[in-house]
Amino acid sequence: MRIAILGAGFTGLTAALRLTQQGHEVAVFEKESQVGGLAVGFSKPEWEWTLEKAYHHWFTSDDYALNLAKELNYPVIVKQPQTNVFVDNKSLPFDSPLSILRFPYLPFVDRIRMGLAAFYMKLTPRYQKFEGQKALPWIRKYMGEKATKLVWEPLFTGKFGDYKDNIALTWFWSRIKKRTFKLAYPQGGFQSFADRLAQEIENLGGKILLNTEISGLTSGENKISLTINHKPSTTHQFDKVIVTLPSPIFTKITSGLPHDYIQRISSIPHLHALNLILILKKPFLGDIYWLNVTDTSFPFLVLAEHTNFMDSKYYGNHHILYIGNYLPSDHPYLKMTATQLLQIFDPFLKQINPTYHSSLITSHLFLSLFAQPIVTADYPNLIPTMETPIKNVYLANMDMVYPWDRQTNYAMEMGEKVARSAILSERSESKDL
Repeated sequence: MRIAILGAGFTGLTAALRLTQQGHEVAVFEKESQVGGLAVGFSKPEWEWTLEKAYHHWFTSDDYALNLAKELNYPVIVKQPQTNVFVDNKSLPFDSPLSILRFPYLPFVDRIRMGLAAFYMKLTPRYQKFEGQKALPWIRKYMGEKATKLVWEPLFTGKFGDYKDNIALTWFWSRIKKRTFKLAYPQGGFQSFADRLAQEIENLGGKILLNTEISGLTSGENKISLTINHKPSTTHQFDKVIVTLPSPIFTKITSGLPHDYIQRISSIPHLHALNLILILKKPFLGDIYWLNVTDTSFPFLVLAEHTNFMDSKYYGNHHILYIGNYLPSDHPYLKMTATQLLQIFDPFLKQINPTYHSSLITSHLFLSLFAQPIVTADYPNLIPTMETPIKNVYLANMDMVYPWDRQTNYAMEMGEKVARSAILSERSESKDL
């Protein structure tokens, strides 16, 4: 079969790998100049490794990612960095049962409740037990009002804003269930891993067309036509098309989708990921990798010091700090420059590290659109299926990894699934004939 894949993130690349391994003629179309999708990276002349435009890591429970790395003989580094929470202007460990038991801002009984509730979720094997429930009421009931107000409600507010009260308990379960003390990272960075995957696809005969944007998808009698947004535009035909783009882009470029289908998959709200990266001469967080900020007066949700996870020697001995936010499309930060954002963030950053400015080298600002679907309690009714209303057109994107949260591991899993779906449907059609 001649198969087109729209998008060269990890879903598209994994699907392309499996399909080329099956002997199919595969072309991957990517509008950007690099493969990698939301995990795309950049580099500087003095760096040995690439750096993701948005923070990334794997858990040691991310079997699809780790197995794919093993299949490609790609080295992976495993470490146990420290995660803290910023409460009452103090950074405190918050990444193990012992750190929860020692947490000073809650009565001992509440610490026990929080630990037992988290342990219960960790041991619960199936998310269906929690389906249809909202997260914060459950947390309030089982972890207690004090823990909810001090830790969880501020974190939900920081990430989801006005949606915080409607977030599904299954989403919270997935965050507890999959989290591991140790984290993994592909040597050289996620960009290098994506490039290796792309190389394998091309070695098998697949094509990856960068800087190539698809502006139209239409269904003919026996073929799917793709319009490439060049000047002049060109049209190419395929037997099947796999779309890994965000749902709003899929509905925009595709002709012939039923109105009720468009309405349903467009009803999933999304947040955009905004990351301001500071390049520093000295560490910002000491030896802490990840700092969740529970003070809702702060204009950011998380600080992640990448070089407290991966050695700074790979980045010219610079120290790299991510300042992370998830924001709705109308948020004013999305229209600001790196300099403007840093002016807003500066007094809050100084509360954590008063002298950081003396070691600041430069900053970089990156925006990832549609990065975080909002998983509400009724989300199962909204999830798109891989088979779309248009025959031989398949959809596979971050809206569909439920109950899991967005991660490259689940992007790879989805790539495996959509490749199988396309092949199985072809075999089914052959049997019917």
